[in-house]
Amino acid sequence: MGAKGFVEGGIASIIAGCSTHPLDLIKVRMQLQGENHAAPNPNHHIQLRPAFAFNSSTIAAPGGHLLHIPSPPPPPKAGPVSVGLKIFQTEGVAGLFSGVSATVLRQTLYSTTRMGLYEVFKQKWSDPNSGTLPLGRKIAAGLIAGGIGAAVGNPADVAMVRMQADGRLPASQRRNYKSVVDAISQMAKQEGVTSLWRGSSLTVNRAMIVTASQLASYDQFKETILEKGLMKDGLGTHVTASFAAGFVASVASNPVDVIKTRVMNMRVEAGMAPPYSGALDCALKTVRAEGPMALYKGFIPTISRQGPFTVVLFVTLEQVRKLLKDF
Repeated sequence: MGAKGFVEGGIASIIAGCSTHPLDLIKVRMQLQGENHAAPNPNHHIQLRPAFAFNSSTIAAPGGHLLHIPSPPPPPKAGPVSVGLKIFQTEGVAGLFSGVSATVLRQTLYSTTRMGLYEVFKQKWSDPNSGTLPLGRKIAAGLIAGGIGAAVGNPADVAMVRMQADGRLPASQRRNYKSVVDAISQMAKQEGVTSLWRGSSLTVNRAMIVTASQLASYDQFKETILEKGLMKDGLGTHVTASFAAGFVASVASNPVDVIKTRVMNMRVEAGMAPPYSGALDCALKTVRAEGPMALYKGFIPTISRQGPFTVVLFVTLEQVRKLLKDF
């Protein structure tokens, strides 16, 4: 019985991941907006201007000149539709599926593990008489299952973020990974095997939050709908419960997701200090440079993706369970 939960969860996750991949790509690109303005740019050269050219960022200098330090222009805020259109125009339809091979691997490793383990815990911890599991135990099952799944799937997660982010870089700076296998092997060669677990504490934290909020709230919403007799156990109930679960998961996980995306995508140059020393440093720099709402960057595409992803995930899962119920 245990293995069946892994198979069912894996099939549903891969279908959900591939069908909502373009939305995930838009979310990643939006989370990286404004990042380059988080720290002073060493390429802003000091220019000499005549003394009469007063400006808010001028300081006195010998010889009757003022040093004018131009401040960087504020980054334009692009919405999900314009980000999606830009990807389509510059990179074509294939651009919207950048890193889809990494999504398949990530769902195979991460989601199969978390969904299967959640089912195992549910069976072990359910009340033997009523067969129900209290909400607290559902959350605990989700936290543990999500954490283990994320640790297993982290290399594919790093590869996916990098492949999705590649198209926004100038051609000379692109990593140009051919596939998820190429991405993982290049990272291991150039940056060491430990780079495959870069941001893993964030991935684990995010996965714990997502799995607990998504799986536990889906089960809770579904049980409540059926208990109150609002709907019968069918497609309507599955869609309603899964969309509500997707909203809960989006609100809970977005800040961790932004930090995770930035830490995984950062470029570490040899002999140079990395842009972020860790998750907390990234969070502080992001909030300082862009304000606290920067942690909710990409929230519209997050909910736009998490909603459909969760709906496809659970509706597919319920159908797969029906198909495999006799096995």
